[in-house]
Amino acid sequence: MKKYFFFLLFSLFAIAFGVNAQRHKVAVFAPLYLDSAFSNTGSYSFNKSFPKFLNPGVEFYQGVQAALDSLQKQGAPLEVFVYDTKSQMNSLQQQLHSPEFSGMEMIIAQSNPAETKQLADAALSKKIPFISATLPNDAGATANPYFVVLNTTLQGHIEGIYKMLQRSYATDNIIVFRKAGVQEDAIKTNFIEYGKVAAGTPLRIKFVDVGINFTPQALAAHMDSTKRNVIVAGSMEEYFATKLASTLAPLAKKYPTLLVGMPTWDNINFNKPEYKGLEIVYSTPFFYNRLTPLENHLATDFEKNIGSRPTDMYFRGYETVLRFALLLLDTNKDFASNLTRKGNVVFTRFDIQPVFKDKKAMTLDYFENKNVYFVRVSNGAKRLM
Repeated sequence: MKKYFFFLLFSLFAIAFGVNAQRHKVAVFAPLYLDSAFSNTGSYSFNKSFPKFLNPGVEFYQGVQAALDSLQKQGAPLEVFVYDTKSQMNSLQQQLHSPEFSGMEMIIAQSNPAETKQLADAALSKKIPFISATLPNDAGATANPYFVVLNTTLQGHIEGIYKMLQRSYATDNIIVFRKAGVQEDAIKTNFIEYGKVAAGTPLRIKFVDVGINFTPQALAAHMDSTKRNVIVAGSMEEYFATKLASTLAPLAKKYPTLLVGMPTWDNINFNKPEYKGLEIVYSTPFFYNRLTPLENHLATDFEKNIGSRPTDMYFRGYETVLRFALLLLDTNKDFASNLTRKGNVVFTRFDIQPVFKDKKAMTLDYFENKNVYFVRVSNGAKRLM
C-alpha cells in the first residue's frame, strides 16, 4: 500500500485523453490526506505503517483510476482533475475557485456533510451535475436540480422496506421494535408518512418501544405463534441490532420470525452461534458480491497491486466514474437533463428519481438513487432476495 501511495502522490494531476476530440472536464474529490502523509520534502510520514484513516479515500481513488484506465482504452475525450479534500495547502473553496475548475462539466465526490454542501452549492452556481457517491443524506441542500445522492437516504430505505413488506409480507404480523431517539423517531415518521401515499393496501404496522434493556419476554408479548412475525428493527444502532437479533433467535423456534434490518447492518457479522436459526433481511443501496467477471477481475488486479482485499469504496469509485462519465459522453451538453436515464449499468441498477420535500410547491430539491437491494442472511450466508 505504501508503494502505491507514493505513486498516488505523483498521479494527481489532470488526466487527459481523447486527443482528437473536444474533451469534457470532470472533477473528482476524495479525502486523500496527502499533506498529512508526506512532509514538505516528500518523505512518507508513517514509516512502514499505513493508517486506517487513509484507506477509504485511497481505495475510492484507486477505483476512479481503474475506471479512467478503462475509458482511456476506449479513447474517451475526458480531462479529469483529482482534488484532495483534506489538503492543508488549498481549502475546498480555493480548489473550487481555482483556474482549472473553470469550464468543469461534472463533479464526483467522496465527501462529508460540510464538503457535500459546499460542492452542491458550487454545482448549483455553475449549473453542472454533482454526483455524491458516498454520503447517505442531502447535507441540507435544497432546491438544487444538479445534486445527485447515490447512497440512498434513510427515507429512501424506509420507502424500499415498506414496498418490500407490501409485496411479500402484507398479511403477516408486522412489528417495529424501537427505542427512544431522534433517528428512531425519523424511522417511525417515515414509515407512517409513506404509508399514507404508498400505492396499494396500507400495511398494518405496530410500533413498540422496547428501549435498550428489553427481555425475550418483552418481545414475545407482541409476537404470534400462529403466523409469521416480521420484526423491523426501528433503529440504526449496531448495539440495538445485535441485541435484537440475538434475543429473537431463540424465540424463532416458537414464533416464526423474519428480522428486517437497516442499511448499517451490512457491516455486522451475523455468522455467530447467537444468531443461528434466525432469518434476517436488510436493505442496501449497493451490493458487490465479487462473483461477476468484472468484479472478480478488478478485485484480483487490486490485490496484485496493493496486497490486500478491496473494500466497497474501490468498487464505488470505479462504477460511479464509469457510469456517469459514459452518460456525460453520451448526452454531451444535455447531461443535466438526463440524470434519471437508465442504462450504462456497471454493478448497481441505479434508479435516480427527483425528490420533492415540499410536494405542494413541487420544488425539486435534489435527485436520489431510490434503488434498494435486499440481502437475505441465513446462518451467516448472504444472498440477494
